[in-house]
This record gives sequence, structure tokens and C-alpha cells, in this order.
Amino acid sequence: AVRRTGRAATRVIVVSLENRRLALVEDGAVKRVYRVAVGRDTTPSPTGTFTIVRRVENPTYYHEGQVVPPGPGNPVGTRWMGLDRKGYGIHGTNAPHSIGKAASHGCIRMRQADLEELFAEVRSGDQVEIVGERNEETAAIFGGTPAMPGAATSVQTVVADAGTEPSPSAAATSAVTVTAVVPVGE
Repeated sequence: AVRRTGRAATRVIVVSLENRRLALVEDGAVKRVYRVAVGRDTTPSPTGTFTIVRRVENPTYYHEGQVVPPGPGNPVGTRWMGLDRKGYGIHGTNAPHSIGKAASHGCIRMRQADLEELFAEVRSGDQVEIVGERNEETAAIFGGTPAMPGAATSVQTVVADAGTEPSPSAAATSAVTVTAVVPVGE
């Protein structure tokens, strides 16, 4: 999206694993909030700052020798936004009942209509912040209070890049570096 000033908008996707919500933040303002599914305890979503490096419409699903072509039976739905962490992305689902739960292999799952809306708004190079425990930023976006320092967390940190969530075929797109991110609240 381009503002009237001709300056490209700065987009950041913020995912709160605790809230099981994803927000599209544009130029420091929350534009949209969606319910999502996140990684299970045994296959947690990674935390940290990532970049969208690949966008694929109607992806083919590959996992352990299984190939599922685009269509209603495809586990990643109609869109794939791959992160710079191999094997992880934001995608749809053929199991909409999983939305709002810890149910994935580590990726962020969305309802199809929500995913297609978000896909139209974001570009390769946009930043994705996946936050494991509530902090001031996620409390401001999604509600609640920040976690207390030293408090126990219910989210595990991925130690190794296990690539547990299968990636769609590699449809190459060029990555764009985000040079400025405006945090919410500034």
C-alpha cells in the first residue's frame, strides 16, 4: 500500500502465541486483528522477528513423501506466506475448527477468508514478529497485561530448525529488506 505522500507504508505482522491472534500493523496503527491457530506444545511456533520471503497462491503441499495439489483437501489452504525460517509460514487450513487453538506443526494457521484478505495486504519483505509471552506491545494490541519478569511461560522455544511444517513448492520471489519498523505505541 502506498500513502498519498508517495511513501511506502511500513507493515508489520504481530502474532501473539498466548492470545492466538495476529495483527496487521501499518505505520504504527493496528489495521486488522485475526484469530489464528499456533504450534502445539510438541511442535511449537518459533518466536522472534522474521521476514516474509515467499508468497504463493494455491500452493502444493509436500510432507514426508506426500504431495497434495491445490484444492479443498490441501492442508495449507489457498495461500502460503513463507518466513525466512525454513519450513515455517502463515497459511490457511482445511481444518477451520483448529483456529484459536494450539494445533499446528509450528506455522500460523488462519481461516481462508482472513488469510486471503491478509495476503492481499502484505508483501515479501514485510516483517513478522512472533511473540511467545505477552509484553507491552501485545497487551496494547490484543488486550491484557504484560507478563511479569521471571513468570513461567507456557510457550516453548524452538531450539533447532526442525522444519516441522512442510513448505509449498519453492516459487521464488525476491526478498525486500524492511529498513524501518515503527513499533506500536511510538
